[in-house]
Amino acid sequence: MTDPENFEEIGHVLDRDADIEISTHARPHWAQAGTITFITLRLIDSIPKKVITRWDQLRCEFIARILPAPTDDWRADRDRLPDASRKAFDKQFKRLREDTLDSCLGQCPLRDPIAAQIVLDALKFFDGDRYLLGDTIIMPNHVHLLVVFRDANAMRKQCTSWMRYTARRINDHLGRQGHLWQSEPFDHLVRNEKQLEYLRDYIEDNPTKAKLTQGEFLYRRSDRAF
Repeated sequence: MTDPENFEEIGHVLDRDADIEISTHARPHWAQAGTITFITLRLIDSIPKKVITRWDQLRCEFIARILPAPTDDWRADRDRLPDASRKAFDKQFKRLREDTLDSCLGQCPLRDPIAAQIVLDALKFFDGDRYLLGDTIIMPNHVHLLVVFRDANAMRKQCTSWMRYTARRINDHLGRQGHLWQSEPFDHLVRNEKQLEYLRDYIEDNPTKAKLTQGEFLYRRSDRAF
């Protein structure tokens, strides 16, 4: 395990022999010091409540086809699925989430180039100090980025800081009020080099997949290996 205090020695894929910190709020969050993490920040109206309710129904139906006695808690039931079924479950609903985000639902204030730049500038501000920022894409209603933190607590604090600061600046710029971001980001520890390359390509290709034109997104490719 590398020394997380030295930024020159961090920025690796998941080390399965090292400690992993798991916390749970609305969803589980895995964190490991120095590990490359894929984070998605999404706007509060990017996935309507009725869509999430439908997903919960579909999750329960998926589980009911496999488990003989499912409960009313699909999260707990998911953990009881056989390995192959659990992987299929995760893949199906991850794809649903990403496809829905790429539909650009909601008001999409990040389509505004100034709003998008506010987000990118905030992400870059402490790069090399509090974290190492990799490839980044600012979409109309969500953000994908690759990033490395020294520890799990730093990730939680920094995501909160990014969202609070950018919400205030973007609301001021657009003359709007209210919540901007969904409170809990999605985070995923990068498992291996093959997955890292897949995620870099995914970030770069995201605007094409969503059929966006130049000026509707903001892409930054990092000079770093991640």
